[in-house]
Amino acid sequence: MRGGPAAPELLWRKNLALLVYLARSPKRTRTRDHLVALLWPDKPQSSARHSLREAIRALRHAVGPDVVSVRGDQVELTTESVTLDVDRLAELTDHGDWMAAAALVGGDFMEGFSLPDASSFEDWLAAERLAWRHRSVQALTRAAEICLARGDSGATTMALRAATLDPLSEVAVATLMRSLALLGDRAGALQQFERYERLLRESGSATPAALETLAARIRAERMLRLPAYLKPETARGAETRRAPLAGRAETLRRLTETWAAARQQGTCAVAVILGEAGIGKTRLVDELSSRASLEGGAATRAIAVAADQSQPATALLQLASGGLLQAPGVSGARPEAIRYFTRRLPEWAERFGVVRADEAEHERRAGPALADVIRAAGHEGPLLVALDDAHWADSESLAEIPALAREVAALPVLLVLTAAPHVPRKEIDELRAHVGRDVPGIVVTLDRLTLEDVRVVTRWAFPDYADEALDRITRRVFADSAGIPLLVVELVHAIALGMELVGQTTWPQPAKTLDQTLPGELPDPIIAATRVGFRRLSRDAQHVLLAIAVLGDRVAEDVIRRVSGLADGPLGAALDELEWQRWVTTAGRSYSVVARITREVILRDMVTAGQRERFLELASKTD
Repeated sequence: MRGGPAAPELLWRKNLALLVYLARSPKRTRTRDHLVALLWPDKPQSSARHSLREAIRALRHAVGPDVVSVRGDQVELTTESVTLDVDRLAELTDHGDWMAAAALVGGDFMEGFSLPDASSFEDWLAAERLAWRHRSVQALTRAAEICLARGDSGATTMALRAATLDPLSEVAVATLMRSLALLGDRAGALQQFERYERLLRESGSATPAALETLAARIRAERMLRLPAYLKPETARGAETRRAPLAGRAETLRRLTETWAAARQQGTCAVAVILGEAGIGKTRLVDELSSRASLEGGAATRAIAVAADQSQPATALLQLASGGLLQAPGVSGARPEAIRYFTRRLPEWAERFGVVRADEAEHERRAGPALADVIRAAGHEGPLLVALDDAHWADSESLAEIPALAREVAALPVLLVLTAAPHVPRKEIDELRAHVGRDVPGIVVTLDRLTLEDVRVVTRWAFPDYADEALDRITRRVFADSAGIPLLVVELVHAIALGMELVGQTTWPQPAKTLDQTLPGELPDPIIAATRVGFRRLSRDAQHVLLAIAVLGDRVAEDVIRRVSGLADGPLGAALDELEWQRWVTTAGRSYSVVARITREVILRDMVTAGQRERFLELASKTD
């Protein structure tokens, strides 16, 4: 149509129907009698043929004199004259260009169009709609899977479009459920499943077993209780702080492939993720853990802190309490291994009871006991074992990791360690040297985000901004954050809540990481963004965050309860809010502020001396 508006006569229903029908016909040709019977079935033959001639005249006038040729009884649409989006869609899907194909999908084929007086055309139109709906759903779900693989939150939008096009498509609903669950919206994922179940019941069909299994896995995950301002129907974009994994698509792909290989081949692998504080190591572990759960695996995770280095086997004990107890098959471990943990971990004692051990068992080490439990869990199903901030772990625990990998070498287990390269640990260096050679797995190093990576985040945060305004914000956020993902998200979140960027950035200092930076050395916008985000929290969440920041690197939930004075319900809701907002991270029953620099800013600017004293005094009391 040469890019201009359609002529009014072209939009007359019979004229438009003729044009589209010819464009979709074999060799773009039909006989006069076929077209007359299709579009004017109730008219006398002479009147119907006159209507066909008038329609052809209107097409020639609107599109061009050569658009339709008539030779004898044959009516032909010239091949180059008209192109349809569905033709381009077919070409793209045939070549597997799913992202470009998904961008073409706007709805059903000729959505809203009908010719009530032409039943044969209506039958043809219904068949075309069904065929193109299937292909559109395929394009959208394949594109959503690509987005999921690279941690792009756009997967949810595409999956929702697919499920809207075809509410009874199992693949569309499954993709939508997975994308919502990976975003943390498990309630939304289950709502989609219940809606799908209801539609199937109405149509007399049974729910597919694979979808039932996926729903059961989502139900088994912990549901976060969120305040109204964070509900999915209320919070959008940057207000959620659930930013896309910009700049990490290739790394996430390599990690998920390593997990898939361990799971499918039934062999242990090791993944080491290196990077400075705030660079996104923990976020990648979160992504892997979520995927493991949705695929039927289990996950356990520990976060090492600096104080662990003086406490032998602390990291191994944290791994045992960081979710391993919930893995299927744990109860099948050897009794002496179970007894070892029941004597040291309250949650194990709660489940198995404390059994008096023989004297010989007092000599048993944490490493072999943990290996025995992981082996029992691995026989039952895939298991992801993650030690975050491993550079702070005690030497005994780190020394046991290679032995642990050997003990479970023939089981579907992925051992993940994250570490900061600026903290030298010979145990981690030695492990890295073996990974990919005699130990299956990968080592990845995370770099700071590029300007283009930051643009992806700002585009997600401000989708309605014009390019010029978006470029301005992108450049400023990139400068003030130094490309550190943690700070990028803090800034765009604060800007979305109304913070203005003022002043000029003069950091970071050469060769300094975020962990080595004092709050006073951060640009003012970063400090201001932290304050804005803090004020956004509910009163209970603010109170709990202050307590965690004061009490140390890793704080047990029962200590937080005693210090905060909150009952279980309000405390749980506050902790869920903080975890969702990525202020704190959790392993087992302990919580930590997600980044040291964030904790330092809170301690410097948001906690009074009196509050600090009261928190410490309450923490020192025993029940």
